[in-house]
Amino acid sequence: MLPCRLIRVAAGATRRPIDSRQLSTSGQFLKKQDIYPPRIQIPDADIKHSFVLGSGPGGQVINKTASAAQLTHLPTGIVVKSQATRSRTQNYKLARRILADKVDEHLHGKDSRPALKQERKSKKKQSADKKKRRKYRKLDEGMVDSELGEVGEAGDEAALDESSRKNESAVRT
Repeated sequence: MLPCRLIRVAAGATRRPIDSRQLSTSGQFLKKQDIYPPRIQIPDADIKHSFVLGSGPGGQVINKTASAAQLTHLPTGIVVKSQATRSRTQNYKLARRILADKVDEHLHGKDSRPALKQERKSKKKQSADKKKRRKYRKLDEGMVDSELGEVGEAGDEAALDESSRKNESAVRT
């Protein structure tokens, strides 16, 4: 008797040859273009780094271990300290990213990556706030009746009563 392999196939599924490949044109695989300038790369020679004792909340573990990364950019004198995690390598990476943003902001001002990101974030917030104000202004003026979805004026109770009676009679028949 020959050895036999059982393969479970889901209901409705079709078997296809092992060699067949599927081509996906889905948008998730397309690389999104970055609208911001690239983050600047700081050479290692321009950075002095050290690991220092942490401080603040976190108990003995934070206070006893030297896991907080402190980076100094020698040409500008900018100092950054990061103790977001208990890992030295993660703190070093975070501190390096923060230092790159600070140096970029120091060198390029309003055209720097962090400044452009902040500007875009504030524009989105202003737009959302404006939309909220517009919505509640309409509600205060009584322009939209949420129950009926009709446009009317504030205090127009007779029209609302008449339209609700029509809706009730339409439901009964």
